[in-house]
Amino acid sequence: MRILTLCCSFFLLLSCDWLATPESRTQKLVEDELRGIDWNDVDQYPLFEGCDETASKTDQRLCFESTLLENLSTSLQDFRFTSDTDLQSTIHIDFMVESTGELQVVEMQNDSALQGQIPQFREVIIKSLRSMPRPEPALKRGIPVRSRFRLPMEITTNRNG
Repeated sequence: MRILTLCCSFFLLLSCDWLATPESRTQKLVEDELRGIDWNDVDQYPLFEGCDETASKTDQRLCFESTLLENLSTSLQDFRFTSDTDLQSTIHIDFMVESTGELQVVEMQNDSALQGQIPQFREVIIKSLRSMPRPEPALKRGIPVRSRFRLPMEITTNRNG
């Protein structure tokens, strides 16, 4: 009789999962799935028109970055920066591609020599990024998400004279 009681008790302990509601089982599956997602990576990078969405992630990123630099370079050709001294500097621009595709400057490395010689530089960069065509946002599991990028920019100016 003890063996039968012990077997029934063991069976009841194991069957607790069978008594769970469908909602709790679904919740457990969702929690397990969320733990398995790498939130620091996207499934598809932001893409400008002309970039192939079926390409590999590496190719998507290269297309995004090269198109961004091309657009930024074209936009900056309209501005003539002048300085009193020769400047050679590399600054880093951190920006977000919002889930709507809008480009937002988050942070720009402050170079005191550049800031002193070309005080309008930051505003020109922000204006140039905002005037670009909007890319399609990055995707994570088919949902548009924000993504952050760091763009190194080499600045070289020659003294007026």
